[in-house]
Parts: sequence; structure tokens; C-alpha cells
Amino acid sequence: MRIISIFSFLLPGLMLSQRTVPTDFKRIPEILDNTELLYPFIVPDKKYEYWSVFHNNPNPDKAIIYESQAPEYMTINDPAPDKGFFQKCLGENCFSYLVACENSQSKYFSTEQQLRNFIGSVDNLPEALLIAQTYGFMFDSSNISGGAYKIEDHYIIMYLSKLSNSSSVTKESFLVKINRKTGKLESKSKGFY
Repeated sequence: MRIISIFSFLLPGLMLSQRTVPTDFKRIPEILDNTELLYPFIVPDKKYEYWSVFHNNPNPDKAIIYESQAPEYMTINDPAPDKGFFQKCLGENCFSYLVACENSQSKYFSTEQQLRNFIGSVDNLPEALLIAQTYGFMFDSSNISGGAYKIEDHYIIMYLSKLSNSSSVTKESFLVKINRKTGKLESKSKGFY
């Protein structure tokens, strides 16, 4: 009985210590919870004539998510890829892909790794969130344990989350550290909430 009372006293403290976000972290703005609003903040390392992000939708007007100064008359002769990054389902509007024009040639970016390569060095918080999403992390606007950040000279450090495998309600908090120069990501679990 005594062991149970000691365990019940220590367990809540242990769980709370894992989920404490340091005071020098700021809450991620709620508007950044929408992936489509992150694309305009991408600053590619390479110089492209233009680039655009699309959904897999046969209607060109509904397919475009974001265009960076696309020319008035742009035609892409290559067929759209049959898979892309951030795959959510099967069918229309289930994934995204990026098309860039380099030396008057279309270049497709349709995997998570290709999106990371396109972004290159991490210039801002929206780029860091996109990089983290390519590794399965998500921003939880309802809880600071899954939605806080700090920007340093060499790193962008965030508290993000992943859904628990056993429950769609329980989330696991992660401390995610992204090297701003290389885009390399490191993560460490900070417990469930």
C-alpha cells in the first residue's frame, strides 16, 4: 500500500515535468496550423524562374495552392505526378506537389525529401513547420506542448506533436530541433498529453 501511495505521488510530477515548455518559447501562431498558408513563406536556396504548389486535382483552377510570380501564360506539358507529399487519402486533393521552372524546364518535387531539398536552408518558422511535417510531426494549436517555438542563430527549436498509435485523442509531445543551415532534424519525446 505504501509503494502505491509513493508511486501515485511521484507519477503526476514525472508526467508534468515531461510536458513543461520553457518560458523562452513562444506559442506558434494559430494561423500556421494550415499547411497551405505555409507555402508563401518558402525561400528556396536555388534561383527558380517561378514555382507553384498544387493539389492533385484535374481542374487547374482548383489545383493551384500557391504560385510565386508565375508568368501570365504558363503551360506545363508534363503530366502531373501520381503521388506527392503530405498524402492524406486516395483520389482528388489528397496530396500536394511542387513544380519549379529552372532554365525554362519544368522540374517536379513530389516527395517529402524533394520538398526538403527544395526548401534547403531553413529561413523562417513556416519553413521549419513544413520540414517537420515531412517527418510526421504536426502543430497542435490547442496545447503549447505541441505548439511552441524558439528561433536561434543556428537552430529553430519547436515543441510539436504526433498522434499516439493507440489513440486518436492522446498526443505525444516532441522537442524538435532543426539546423537552419542544413535542414537536418533531431527530435526527442517529451511525453504524452
